[in-house]
Amino acid sequence: MAVSATGEVSGSARRGRRVILWRHGQTSWNVERRFQGSTDVELTETGVAQARRAARLLASLQPDAIVASDLRRAAATAAELAALTGLDVVHEEGLRETYAGVWQGLTHDEIIARHGEEYAAWKRGEPVRRGGGELETEVADRAAPVVLRHAEKLPEDGTLVVVSHGGTIRTTIGRLLGLDPRSWESLGGLSNCCWSVLGEGARGWRLMEHNAGTLPEPVLGDDT
Repeated sequence: MAVSATGEVSGSARRGRRVILWRHGQTSWNVERRFQGSTDVELTETGVAQARRAARLLASLQPDAIVASDLRRAAATAAELAALTGLDVVHEEGLRETYAGVWQGLTHDEIIARHGEEYAAWKRGEPVRRGGGELETEVADRAAPVVLRHAEKLPEDGTLVVVSHGGTIRTTIGRLLGLDPRSWESLGGLSNCCWSVLGEGARGWRLMEHNAGTLPEPVLGDDT
């Protein structure tokens, strides 16, 4: 509900803008638990099917705009939603996954074996250039402004779909919520073709859904 300047309560509160951050579908490197980073890996057949299923759900939310990483796995995922909505996709290099230097192409076990101390420090929340690559804060520095720039173009109560990568989405959410970088890991990861929803509130962005694979439901209760 909304309260007017005179103190009257209105039953037609405006929802505010909404940002849906959608992770790409499955790739062969995901299956192999191989660190992708900025390596341009394509979707598997399963990944394409995941994107098509998710696109049917997200299209029902009637998005106003779609923006995506220019890496093929994200671009192909976004194309499935574009085909259903008729919207153009704006591709942004700033939405790419974290560049992780020599970690890229290694499996999880290989990273632990070769770079165990670096991995452990990262998991503790320390600022680590994994593989000599980007800091998580640097990823947020480039990705969050892209999301905000496109969100600002939305109509009132509009919806933006951002198609990106697990690490980039997590750091972007952390930045937009104003969380301390050491706590970003607490958000947890996103499954392939699942998404998180940020809603515009009176005090800034709020996390409404995380790692969702079904349509957002309204919050009915005292916390609205």
